[in-house]
Amino acid sequence: MTTTAILSALLEEQQGLLEQLTNPVQLTRAGRDFWRGELHGHRVVLGLSRVGKVAAATTATTLIEAFGVNRIVFTGVAGGVGPGVQVGDVVVATEFVQHDMDASPIFPRYQIPLYDRSRFACDEALSAILLEAVHAGLTGAGSHFEQNKWHASASVHSGLIASGDRFVSGASESRVLQEALQAGGFIPLAVEMEGAAVAQVCFDYGVPFAAMRTISDRADDQAHVDFPQFVTEVARHYAQAIIGQFLQLLPKK
Repeated sequence: MTTTAILSALLEEQQGLLEQLTNPVQLTRAGRDFWRGELHGHRVVLGLSRVGKVAAATTATTLIEAFGVNRIVFTGVAGGVGPGVQVGDVVVATEFVQHDMDASPIFPRYQIPLYDRSRFACDEALSAILLEAVHAGLTGAGSHFEQNKWHASASVHSGLIASGDRFVSGASESRVLQEALQAGGFIPLAVEMEGAAVAQVCFDYGVPFAAMRTISDRADDQAHVDFPQFVTEVARHYAQAIIGQFLQLLPKK
């Protein structure tokens, strides 16, 4: 039976999924806690990537090597940087770039050394199911979402996400980052700290990968204020509804 790994950076982002897990078994590998069980008729492993690219890569590798997962799905939050990407929206990644990768002049800026590429694409089929699940999850979200100020105007986006080992929380910093990326031909919709690392690990192993990010802030001067409240009050409920829809749409085999 196929095993699906569901990753989040923080426990708060995954709490609702943990509460729904049937026949849960907690296991520890590489200093990390994982929960194996079933959700909506699928065998799953829930894991916390922790924060940052190295931690996320370690977690993804452990899931593949120790648990033999067949696909990885990431759900979490991000700062919105693309035009029209607002707090409460959801971005489904099509590909990732590391915005802090710079091995120039030996290699072009943003290119991963010895890979001859800067972008790591997500699995098209898996991402299409996730995108459908996001639409279904938001429209059928239920009373909880109807009570918050973000859900009524939430939009769904699909495109490039940039990852790097810093929490972008200043308008000027965000502007400089976007201008540098655009000069290199990259126009990201959101910025976060883990996805590109997981995408690279999945590329190495040939494991399908898809990712969604709920926009918690605009990566500006208010980002550090918005983030904690948003994760608890909104992101965990988005993840629960969307991943539930995703697993129901996912073929059982």
